[in-house]
Amino acid sequence: MEKTKVLVFPCGSQPAIDINFSLRYLLRVEVYGASSIEDHGSFIYKKYFGGIPNISEDNFIEEFNNIISDNKIDFVIPTHDTVSLFLIENQEFINARIITSDLKTNRICRSKKLTYNTFFGCTFTPKIYGDISEVNTYPVFLKPDQGQGGKGTKLLSNIEELKYFAAKNRDFLITEYLPGEELTIDCFTDKKGTIRLLSARTRERIFGGISVKSKLTPVTEEITSIAHKINQELNFRGYWYFQIKRDSEEIFKLLEISTRMAGTSVLTVSNGINIPLLSILEFQDLEYEINANNLLIELERALINRYKFNLNYKRVYVDLDDTIIFGNSQINNYLMMFLYQCINKKQEIVLITKHSKKVNETLSEYNICPTIFTRIIHINQKEYKYHYMDNEVESIFIDNSFLERKQVKDNLNIPTFDLNNVECLIDWRG
Repeated sequence: MEKTKVLVFPCGSQPAIDINFSLRYLLRVEVYGASSIEDHGSFIYKKYFGGIPNISEDNFIEEFNNIISDNKIDFVIPTHDTVSLFLIENQEFINARIITSDLKTNRICRSKKLTYNTFFGCTFTPKIYGDISEVNTYPVFLKPDQGQGGKGTKLLSNIEELKYFAAKNRDFLITEYLPGEELTIDCFTDKKGTIRLLSARTRERIFGGISVKSKLTPVTEEITSIAHKINQELNFRGYWYFQIKRDSEEIFKLLEISTRMAGTSVLTVSNGINIPLLSILEFQDLEYEINANNLLIELERALINRYKFNLNYKRVYVDLDDTIIFGNSQINNYLMMFLYQCINKKQEIVLITKHSKKVNETLSEYNICPTIFTRIIHINQKEYKYHYMDNEVESIFIDNSFLERKQVKDNLNIPTFDLNNVECLIDWRG
């Protein structure tokens, strides 16, 4: 069965990163990434295209179609609201199907003015002030008509602040201040307009517009009612989400709606609901079933590191004691992940050790298969490792001992790595 080829664009945002990890190990899906600017996507997408023209440039569609045609792309997954709107506006000119809702729905969701006008009079619609003169209660919230993740928003405590910021920003809305709990609701609607998924999660701490502390929370009747009203008025297909926040009377009010996958939807994915895959199946008109684990999962995010460097190697020399096995008789699982990466890349792994026992017995004790090593070099405590190594092929050396690393570097000029440096050797592109 041929693989379905999916292009994620732009591919460096948090939703794009999560989509990559949701799809990359699927047997029948091949994932590509593209971006207009050099970003994190190039570190995690094995099949990556950089330097794509911006969607505002005249040659964007031509260049975009070249990538689609050359790689026989079936579907494009947009990960930014403006990109989603642009692509569906130009669907007839793009040689792959865009996984998003219809044009009218994208237009309404991209504009908060259109969104609030669409749901005017609903109990979940926040109060919108048409003019500064109408504001009689402070604080108020100033937000851009087209924005996401809280970017460009201002909490204003008096009329002077409001006049100042309103004069600088013409395309903003003035809304009531919502002081309470904030939630994101991941949703999924099929082609018949039926909601197949509602998954609610908290937004407890925000960084750069992305929820970095979040946990799944029960979907209440109030949340369900809001979701069905939104779904009834708009024409969604596949994934979408909305955000709500409690007002001073603990009533949930609508913040925004989006036709793309949200920044922390990975929490829903972790509960056994692969939202990107479901959308691909939905747009292929295939049958699917949603079967969640119903676990109470909590997510805590921090900045992570990805590395690229000008280092090519065909052989890895690695130590055993306090390196592969360390601490209180534990296996270094991060280092083992790297070693299996080497196996995938057909790179030699040479175990070189001064282990005091029989090496194979120790490996068996720790359930480490000795065949992962191309060779095992077992020397005594008084010998020098570099005497048993060579630089005839490009190599690296991993050892916890500074002295061992220094001797190898000084005598063989082989790059050396301590355990804390193994992270930079992991290639997240696969």
